[in-house]
Amino acid sequence: MPDSQLTNEDEMIDAVIETVTIHDQAGDPEEKPEIPSELNILPLRDSVIFPMLIAPLSVGRPNSIKLIDDSVVSSQRIIGMVAQRDPEVDDPNFEQVYDIGCAVIVRTLMKGTDAVRMIVQGSARFRITSAITTEPYLRANVEVLADEPVPEELAEEAEALRRSVAALFEQAVRLSPNMPEDLASLTQSVTEPNVMADLIAAHIPFSVQDKQSILETTDVIERLRKLLQMLGREVRVLELTSKVHGEVTAELSRNQREYYLREQLKAIQRELGETDDYSEDLEELRDSIEEADMPEEAQKAAYKEMDRLQRISPGSPEYTVARTYIETMAAIPWSKSTEDRLDLDEVRAVLDREHSGLDKIKDRILEFLAVRIVKTDSPPRQPILCFYGPPGVGKTSLGKSIADAMGRNFVRLSLGGVRDEAEIRGHRRTYIGSLPGQIVQSLKRAGSNNPLFVLDEIDKLGNDFRGDPASAMLEVLDPQQNNAFRDHYLDVPIDLSKVFFITTANRLDTIPPALRDRMEIIELGGYTEDEKFDIATHHLVNRQLEEHGLKSSKLEFKPEALRYLIRHYTREAGVRNLEREIGSVIRKATVEFAKGRKAKITVTKAWVQKALGAPRYTTDIVAERKLLPGVAVGLAWTPVGGEILFIESSLYPGKGLTVTGQLGDVMKESVTAALSYIRAHAKQLHIESSVFENNQIHVHVPAGAVPKDGPSAGITMLTALVSLLSGRPSVERLAMTGELTLTGQVLPIGGVKEKILAAFRSGVNTVILPMENKKDYMEEVPEDIRSQLSAHFVTQASQVLKLALQPVVK
Repeated sequence: MPDSQLTNEDEMIDAVIETVTIHDQAGDPEEKPEIPSELNILPLRDSVIFPMLIAPLSVGRPNSIKLIDDSVVSSQRIIGMVAQRDPEVDDPNFEQVYDIGCAVIVRTLMKGTDAVRMIVQGSARFRITSAITTEPYLRANVEVLADEPVPEELAEEAEALRRSVAALFEQAVRLSPNMPEDLASLTQSVTEPNVMADLIAAHIPFSVQDKQSILETTDVIERLRKLLQMLGREVRVLELTSKVHGEVTAELSRNQREYYLREQLKAIQRELGETDDYSEDLEELRDSIEEADMPEEAQKAAYKEMDRLQRISPGSPEYTVARTYIETMAAIPWSKSTEDRLDLDEVRAVLDREHSGLDKIKDRILEFLAVRIVKTDSPPRQPILCFYGPPGVGKTSLGKSIADAMGRNFVRLSLGGVRDEAEIRGHRRTYIGSLPGQIVQSLKRAGSNNPLFVLDEIDKLGNDFRGDPASAMLEVLDPQQNNAFRDHYLDVPIDLSKVFFITTANRLDTIPPALRDRMEIIELGGYTEDEKFDIATHHLVNRQLEEHGLKSSKLEFKPEALRYLIRHYTREAGVRNLEREIGSVIRKATVEFAKGRKAKITVTKAWVQKALGAPRYTTDIVAERKLLPGVAVGLAWTPVGGEILFIESSLYPGKGLTVTGQLGDVMKESVTAALSYIRAHAKQLHIESSVFENNQIHVHVPAGAVPKDGPSAGITMLTALVSLLSGRPSVERLAMTGELTLTGQVLPIGGVKEKILAAFRSGVNTVILPMENKKDYMEEVPEDIRSQLSAHFVTQASQVLKLALQPVVK
């Protein structure tokens, strides 16, 4: 049986009045009983006793009853009471109770059949200094904690705090329905700040932790400040509660009045023989259920809700909930579907017209349609594709083009920033304002049960206390399960197996492995300059002209001007920024036409410079950087495309290795591995071993504000360090990428196409790649770029150094 505090409001008032009386009588501190240094400790559940408080308590634990019996036998009748940290613990030890409590005097004791009831008066704070025993009950050594006196210079502040606390307490009593108004007289009867603070804290329904905080504070001014803060919060909550209660009462009164008026209106309409709109609405809903052609289980659930709706008054909130459910069920395209366009040549023509390149994806769509043509005995399984690549390469717009080519309805759902599982599965109907999830709502918008559904930015799904949406997507994207997807709101199975799902992502490492395993990954690499030129010529320029209200007869881009813009004003894997720059050029022309120009504008290189300013990028970044000994050029992959990386190193007197440039742990380990390889092979590399003992080596990767990590810079680190220590500069216009092992092996890396395109844009003409990446280079890099590059494929560090460093000048 749990220990408790005041049991009802009458006892609360009596306790307050009696407390005040005893305090007034005990004005002399010497009349207080002396607290012994050893006390029996009684743990309390959900209660905190304060000095000067008189409170009724009920005790039911056998060991607690024995404690009281033993304590009352002594003449002192003093017990130490402390609050439990966890009220669920039945037999707490010293670690499970607070260290600071209140010594009480047992004033009245009544024994019942199952419990002991008593009235106690708080006497003084104490702290448990050491435990004496835990059996049969807790007993400990204690020290009494006296209130710290208020210094004279702070007396005015203490009085101001006391008055503020008193005012807030009176306001709380006035607002609370559970505290009697007589309780407000407490602040007038007790004027000492310390006592008043304790008694107010005892009677306000604060948490045990808050009350314990007040009890543990011996500094009176600090105690008043804490209490003032807690009271302020409590008064704000009470004010809001009162406001909400008033609004609810008013709303109920209004609803009742409307209900009676509607009933009277129905009676009048029946007498006049007028039609009943309510009955017509119900008939329309029933017809919509029949027309929806639902599966048996869904139809059964809809009719069950329909029968329930007929028994609910239209004025009831439940009526709206039930009606919304039925309307949602009827609006889902259970059996509505579109016919796929199965002419492969026509589908290919549509895809080619709307998107340049991307042959791998176009071939995959044609393969699926070919299976649809050949497989006639049952519907083929819908593919679940994931378009993975840097921003701006056309992943989302490609989904729309595929839908147009196949003749399917298109629907898109952006998953970026979604953190609530209910966004996918819906809310249960127990909640007010609950709705189905975005999967079902998107299906409603599509208007067919076999749309092309693009789940955009699936790599940016989040998770928090509301659930993990990525885990909810597992059922949606699993062909073995999504034929019976169950939304929490509808609570009936929905067949998603006919939906063609396409997801898009900028990176794969943030997608959970289980989700990634359910998708067919198709990588979209960055575009070459020729591909960008083709896209700009056939798509971007025309689209921007249309958006700015111009026609091709008014403005024309010279091919060399367009290539100049691509080469010198954009440096990206996709074409999003390119379209933005084309729009900027066209806007400058639009201003000319707005001023009254009639003649056609031909955009040349000079016009591009006039519109966009000086070129932002040069095509020969590598040539601009002088490759001194200790500098090497590497290639890096980022979620937005490839980049070239300059690795710099220097040598100066000292000892050790310094690495800077905001490098990650893996990249730092690559530097260490490269240096270890060099020291192990110093003799073959013609490097004196004393160099390592007498000098400190500093490796830096510029663009220090940008975090960098990954193992692919291993051979670049090796080349830079050997170049530094041997004095041999790197070969001009050469870049490299590959992971280096401690034994000098060169391991394969990823992102080959993006890295090669970045190298080509930057003026590199020779690249060094791991031998195992030769197939990626031959398959992914366009022939026109391969013809302008010299590629070397290596397996050992010695091959890298032979190719990357200039020969020794004798």
